[in-house]
Amino acid sequence: QVQLVESGGGLVQPGGSLTLSCAVSGITLNAVAWFRQAPGKEREEVSCIIDNAHTAYIDSVKGRFSASRDNAKNTVFLQMTSLKPEDTAVYYCASDCLPERPRWWGQGAQVTVSS
Repeated sequence: QVQLVESGGGLVQPGGSLTLSCAVSGITLNAVAWFRQAPGKEREEVSCIIDNAHTAYIDSVKGRFSASRDNAKNTVFLQMTSLKPEDTAVYYCASDCLPERPRWWGQGAQVTVSS
């Protein structure tokens, strides 16, 4: 059974940092994507990681977010710094990066950036 389990969301002040974790079990994934969905907005892919030397980000988070993976623990991380209120969303890890349609999703982690 394939599972992606996220942890690490929470409430943070603007300018603060959070790190999300996505523990993968039942499969070894070649690529892992991070998506987010803000209230009233469509889900968007924030980051894609193949390995620690091959990552991609949307423009709005470049220089602030960093994805990494620990293959020994089959876990993927999204380190988020200099957080802004517009980063508030539910963040999901997923088994595939666009344009592939993800086969499995994490349960989602709420990230709220507010003073």
